[in-house]
Amino acid sequence: MILEYHRPQSIDEALELLERTEPRSVPMGGGTWLNSPSQDSFAVVDLQDLAINQIQGDGKQIKIGATVTLQGLMKETSIQRELVATLRHEATINLRRQGTVAGTLVSSDGRSPFATAMLALDAQLLLLPDDEIVGLGDLLPVRAEKLKHRLITEITIPRNARLEYQYVARSPADLPIVCVAVAQWPSGRTRIAVGGGGESVRLALDGKGPDGALSAVESSLSTLQDEWASAEYRQEVGGVLVGRCLESIKTD
Repeated sequence: MILEYHRPQSIDEALELLERTEPRSVPMGGGTWLNSPSQDSFAVVDLQDLAINQIQGDGKQIKIGATVTLQGLMKETSIQRELVATLRHEATINLRRQGTVAGTLVSSDGRSPFATAMLALDAQLLLLPDDEIVGLGDLLPVRAEKLKHRLITEITIPRNARLEYQYVARSPADLPIVCVAVAQWPSGRTRIAVGGGGESVRLALDGKGPDGALSAVESSLSTLQDEWASAEYRQEVGGVLVGRCLESIKTD
């Protein structure tokens, strides 16, 4: 239940509100998650007036403001085409128009196509007040504690990395039972992330090349068993999907 609503006009004001413990105060971007039914009581700090909704790109990086909407990011011509595909897979157009990049990543679970792709791309998040830069893979397992009294203002991804994404679901519109994202830099660095279940998407490989990709994916999926699929099924399908991603990168 929302106890209080605040709409700060500056970053400093927002941080001051988020520092409070009574009532507990949380940032609000698009509000898609905070407006969901909950037994918790908290104050919300609306970020829409803080001018952190811009996208900037240079030669090798794209900097995405935390409150850029998913739909707004889809329209950015400098991002990878497969990243656009994961955004389309992530949510319906109405939710994409409302949901923000930072909010979607922070609230994501293991079935998030967008979080899988951003993990493969080694997305880096800027946290205030101490200007800490933290990788998405380091943040997700400890997000509840790490983000207390803090504000994400920017997410940075590489512009020069190739990205491929493959998934299997009950239908094209459903969230994945298994998904694989592969990012490869001009240097040959290769990162592979997998999703399809659990509390968070998983990093399978970060190496100088794709050697060991199959075994890495199978290992990452070895404990991912739920009502949707067995771990054995996910391992088998994940191996096929990573093969398709790597083949597409190699032949493109």
